[in-house]
Amino acid sequence: MAVRGDEPGTDPVMALPAFAVRPVAGVAGGVAAVLLLLSGRYGFHRDELYFRVAAQHLDWGYVDQPPLTPLLARVSTLFGDGPTALRVIPALLTAAGIVLVALLAREFGSGRAGQLLAACAAALSAYVLAVGHLLLTSTVDVLIWLAVCLAALRLLRTGEGRWWPVVGACAGIGLQNKDLVLLLGAALVPAVLYTGPRQVLRGWWPVAGLLLASVIAAPNLWWQAAHGWPELTVAGGISDQDGLDNRLMFVPMQILYLSPVLVSIWLAGFRRLRDDPALRWARAFGYAYPLLCLLVLASGGKPYYALPLLLVLTAAGCEPVVRRAWTPQRRRGFAAWLAFGAALNLVITLPVLPPRLIPTVNWIYREQGEQFGWPRLAAAAADGWRAVPPELRSRTVVFATNYGEAGALAEYGPGLGLPAPYSGHMSFADWGPPPDSADGPVLLVHPDKYPAVEREFTGCRVVARVDNGADVGNEEQHTPILICTGTTAPWSQLWPRLRQFY
Repeated sequence: MAVRGDEPGTDPVMALPAFAVRPVAGVAGGVAAVLLLLSGRYGFHRDELYFRVAAQHLDWGYVDQPPLTPLLARVSTLFGDGPTALRVIPALLTAAGIVLVALLAREFGSGRAGQLLAACAAALSAYVLAVGHLLLTSTVDVLIWLAVCLAALRLLRTGEGRWWPVVGACAGIGLQNKDLVLLLGAALVPAVLYTGPRQVLRGWWPVAGLLLASVIAAPNLWWQAAHGWPELTVAGGISDQDGLDNRLMFVPMQILYLSPVLVSIWLAGFRRLRDDPALRWARAFGYAYPLLCLLVLASGGKPYYALPLLLVLTAAGCEPVVRRAWTPQRRRGFAAWLAFGAALNLVITLPVLPPRLIPTVNWIYREQGEQFGWPRLAAAAADGWRAVPPELRSRTVVFATNYGEAGALAEYGPGLGLPAPYSGHMSFADWGPPPDSADGPVLLVHPDKYPAVEREFTGCRVVARVDNGADVGNEEQHTPILICTGTTAPWSQLWPRLRQFY
């Protein structure tokens, strides 16, 4: 059988159903409203605290990421200064992502009911809800991947090379947020070469798309090259540190991140892309997902890296599921099943539980716990600061071991009389070191798991410990605050040894 696109004109371009604007917009708007209503219940996440400091040091790149997410953190200050203000943009991006999933379903031929089901499936996904609640690089990445996939599907369906610049523009923007979009290309292009339509890879349009992506991504690529490609160092450290766990948990987390209640839909989508002659032009996406999984497993990457493509398979499966289940009796049962999945994911990923119950879900989704205790950490540091003799405070340095602690001290420390913190972790290292004239005591936060850090300081003693007040077992719970008499060398000599990339 000829593959569509290898012999032009063998298939007519499929006419698309009307877009279900109102129901899809209702789902997307409802999710955005829920995210905003719950946005202030807990505190900032450690990554958000880091991005807020990075937003004060805008650059074309950072040690561990391109510049887009810190830039969005800077833009968020237009809405105010608290967690809710920072999370307006994530809520809007998530709503847009839900719309894109419905548009993907439409691209696969789904009518009104299938598009609505696709929007609901995206809305109840644990991963979509989780990243929609926080401003993370992953929050932006989901939208970017979905946009690239939608443009690529339109390219494959129509054979119109003019969609290549759209693909390139979306990918270029994605590269200004996270390099993971390269994995999508590494999976999708070979899949198209294998399944067709190969015609879309010929001519100058693909080159134009590649050039546009390169031009958009060039400032960050230049920054990375000028700084020795630190993102590769960070990625290598993540793989070395967590690669085995990531590989062992890959399959279970694929199911949990999306939702167990959606397994039947994305499996239906996979089978449809593999077997349905009417969608043979989109068959590459069915092969791209397992290829992407292999790439993530080989690199030791995190399981959620493959989730956006799983949303594409879910969109492809909505129409056949609707055809089977859209009788009144089955529809009620299926709706109840989806509602159960939505309620479960809501409790696990969003701040709906009282703080005392967070430990019941924190073992499943530990990012819940990373939103607790930061003001108390700063208060404990302030207690330690008061142990420094007043006459020495002008020469005293506050040093935090990781970027979450440094971000918390930058956020809450000034109101408690603390000076600006320093850290050697990630891009905080680029915003230091302290001056060599700061040769007095050091207020050191959290060296328990970092003995190499503590060895660079002298005469250390614990003066306080952090208690987040909710008995939430996060990395900062019971963190020690130490006063050290000094450093083993001037800060300018010590700084390279204090730098941490992961």
